[in-house]
Amino acid sequence: MKRITTFLCTALMIQSIAAQSFIQAYKNRADMVTQANITANLQEFGNLGIKTTGSQANTNTLNWIKNKYTAYGYSASQIAESTFTYGSKTSKNLIITKTGTLYPNKFVIICGHFDTINGPGVNDNGSGTSIILEAARILKDVPTEYSIKFIHFSGEEQGLIGSTHYVNNVAYQGGVRKLDIKLVFNLDQVGGVKGNNNNTVYCDEDQGGVSSNNAASTAVTQQLRNCTALYSPLQTAVDPAERTDYIPFEQKGEVITGFFERIESSFPHTSKDTFANVDPVYVYNIGKATVGALQHFATASTTSTVNKTASTASLEATRFYPNPANTVLNIELPDPKITNFSFEMTNLTGRSLLKTNNEAKINVSALEKGVYIGILKTGDQTVVKNILIDR
Repeated sequence: MKRITTFLCTALMIQSIAAQSFIQAYKNRADMVTQANITANLQEFGNLGIKTTGSQANTNTLNWIKNKYTAYGYSASQIAESTFTYGSKTSKNLIITKTGTLYPNKFVIICGHFDTINGPGVNDNGSGTSIILEAARILKDVPTEYSIKFIHFSGEEQGLIGSTHYVNNVAYQGGVRKLDIKLVFNLDQVGGVKGNNNNTVYCDEDQGGVSSNNAASTAVTQQLRNCTALYSPLQTAVDPAERTDYIPFEQKGEVITGFFERIESSFPHTSKDTFANVDPVYVYNIGKATVGALQHFATASTTSTVNKTASTASLEATRFYPNPANTVLNIELPDPKITNFSFEMTNLTGRSLLKTNNEAKINVSALEKGVYIGILKTGDQTVVKNILIDR
């Protein structure tokens, strides 16, 4: 999404959290977002190339997303494709449906586009795609009162073509509403700018278009801000909704909200929209906010499904030192009982440069000066850390 409007409402974090109570089960699930999964999704998305609508790379990316859902355990009956034309080309939206327990025919839609132009689009919109995938993974077996549709749109960059097709041919047919939509929650360009203090996210609010849905959007956007404060470390500001995939829904009178990065990157729509230029930690934090908010919007079960062991909970306290490192990087695990682990270092494009097993002293003398990704794994747990080599 490329913004052209310069007016922004930037009231920071003046929120009434009392309207929404903290729910421990929601926090537990928000904490199930992993930096390793976010990083891997961003890198894999980038490696799929320039995903212009109608291109082979676009099709490959749709299949990559679909395979993720299959791996998460979603059945073939839950996964649908919707084909549309773009000039002489065709492309597809991907729709995954998770049925609600009390209101199976009323839907919370969480969506974002996966098409790109001129570059791999890791920020715009591999970031939103990666977060939606994490939310779908975590909530797969969590009962929600309302049904959820996880939708990945193509054709956004050419003028909201995929989302417009979906609204006019699926959600509405012949102008008649066929899908009872509670709200539409869109994620677009939430990758941040590497090296900046990315501690605030914009929450998109409907301030134009069809006026009858503005008040409802204001209410759900405030709820989104509250959830962000409750389930992530991020601050929030309000941004007017514009020019992304919730707009065709808004034009039909539906209630919309969404996330967009606060410090806007200049890399989207260019060849530099790569993993090296996004902030994976920012994406991770927005992922936590997203899982918290989606549970609120869909009214998820409040029964906790998470039981962390002491060693699992403390794994994030692993020390990597010195950092910056010169020739040797030391790994100090927080639990001496952890003796079986692996460590890998990749460059910022995801290419593996070094792998070791059960070694606490890592020889990094062969690596050039620069920033790398360190990935420590033990059992089914993973810690990801930026490692700096400086000489």
